[in-house]
Amino acid sequence: MKRPVVITVVGSKSSGKTTTIEALTRELTKRGYKIAVVKHIPEPDFTIDTVGKDTWRFAQSGAETIISVASNEIATIEKVKAKNFPLKEIMQKCKGYDIVFLEGFRKFMDRKKDIPKIVVVRSAKEVSEAVKNLKPILAFTGPCSTENLNLKIPYVNVLKNPEKIADIVEKIVL
Repeated sequence: MKRPVVITVVGSKSSGKTTTIEALTRELTKRGYKIAVVKHIPEPDFTIDTVGKDTWRFAQSGAETIISVASNEIATIEKVKAKNFPLKEIMQKCKGYDIVFLEGFRKFMDRKKDIPKIVVVRSAKEVSEAVKNLKPILAFTGPCSTENLNLKIPYVNVLKNPEKIADIVEKIVL
């Protein structure tokens, strides 16, 4: 089984990362690709679990993995120290997919030169910082167009042209 192509979508808070991944996922699944998305949630006390519910109670009693099965979904909650959880282990959970989008992980991605990035930008300053610190960049998107900045990196408005950004990603997959 071939490994999935991994692409990270980075940008500041509320810049449009989720919207970008939604557009990419919608367009690429239409083309037949199997997509997985890994969302980084930086809030230190965030939990998907709900205090007092059964899954929470199982974790409180010592279970390290809790699997919740409903009629339309299965959720696995693993109690780990995610700060030290390597990307390689996260990717083990994404076997069988063609493309994995990572949302966020900005501080980690600054150092990862082997993972292509789509950068969602809200200002020229964010564009400048990205060009300096993030490599390789597949495309820019977001509220700040980079079309007049004479960059070799394309800008795509994902709301108007989701197929264009999907084409850029698809070139890596093929």
